[in-house]
Amino acid sequence: MLTSLQNSLVKQIRKLHSTKERHKQQLFLLEGTHLLEEACAVNYPLETVCCTPDWQAAHALLWEEACSRCDRTEIVSKEILDAIATTVQPDGVVATAKRSGVQTQLPFTGIILALETVQDPGNLGTMIRAAAAAGASGLWVSGDSVDLDSPKVLRASAGQWFRLPTAVTEDLKATVQQSQQAGMQVVATLPSATLTYWEVDWRKPSLILLGNEGAGLSAELAAIADKQVRIPLSPGVESLNVAIAAALMLYEARRQISQELGVRS
Repeated sequence: MLTSLQNSLVKQIRKLHSTKERHKQQLFLLEGTHLLEEACAVNYPLETVCCTPDWQAAHALLWEEACSRCDRTEIVSKEILDAIATTVQPDGVVATAKRSGVQTQLPFTGIILALETVQDPGNLGTMIRAAAAAGASGLWVSGDSVDLDSPKVLRASAGQWFRLPTAVTEDLKATVQQSQQAGMQVVATLPSATLTYWEVDWRKPSLILLGNEGAGLSAELAAIADKQVRIPLSPGVESLNVAIAAALMLYEARRQISQELGVRS
């Protein structure tokens, strides 16, 4: 059982708390039972799994499955587990996985979110969760957004990170234009728009453009959108959280698509 903070593996995993080290090692952290379950459910390749004796005893089947999917497993003391986790009260297991699992391309079909310079990992994780729940085809993030595989993003996604196709684009404008060439309508959210989001025909393949939490969507991207929409707000309310805005449009798209399928059946 690992008990020393000076152990080389412990030092290596602790370094993964920083974005720089995750990029350098090309690894990211999976913390907690639920994320490990989701990773195993989709056969995501794992590198290392560390757990406490109590966790191993309580999750024998999951431990066995995780062991079959990774290169190294270690039983560690509670003190070590606390040290390698980023959460205040970890539930007993931390794993690492290769960053190469992050995609660089998505098919231009269905409903896709495209996010410009999103900085809050909680927002990004929530949007991944909402997109998966609403049946979206995937999610693009600009290269200057928070890391897709930040520990907080994974936790906020409630495990849906492993189920929703996601990709990073270093040129979001070019990606948007490619989606248009592929036949998708591009819908941008702007507070000054006259069209409300429920007036859009979401039955068409659609790319939803959302911007930074503070600055919103850049004028350059807003200008190339096929449609600009707003979310009506009561007097005195300036704006909505970006993740809530995304969820509203995703579920309006789902409502319209489901209604059409219901009529057809």
